[in-house]
Amino acid sequence: MQREWLFSLIPLAIGAVFLGFGVYGLRRAGALRRTGVTAEGRIIRHEARREDEGATFYYPVVAWTARDGRECEYASRFGRGVVKGGFGVGARVEVRYDPEDPRRYAIQGWDAATVDLVFTVIGSVLTAGTVLTLLARLLTL
Repeated sequence: MQREWLFSLIPLAIGAVFLGFGVYGLRRAGALRRTGVTAEGRIIRHEARREDEGATFYYPVVAWTARDGRECEYASRFGRGVVKGGFGVGARVEVRYDPEDPRRYAIQGWDAATVDLVFTVIGSVLTAGTVLTLLARLLTL
């Protein structure tokens, strides 16, 4: 067997990483749906982060009071290029958070599981496709 098959490990590694991130995000969202607590929060500001390519993404920072009286203030894990709808500074939003670790939260309507689902699908396709290609190559030796 020649060394060319080693190059097929690149999409396998990329697929495994995408799959890992996607599954983690979907499990996190599922756990928040099952055991999360809702609270009314307020967007107090947006953190602007400039990416390497020059695009700027805005991450809303939400403040709310947890059931146990703790004041919480965290930035969303998702940023968008444009802030639309009811997500401007001062907007009231519904937050679903983990009561044991309020840093794990989602803003209803902003944080979508779509990104995690896309990562899972792309990771699955890359991983399965590479494994099938490697198996076919091994069987035809």
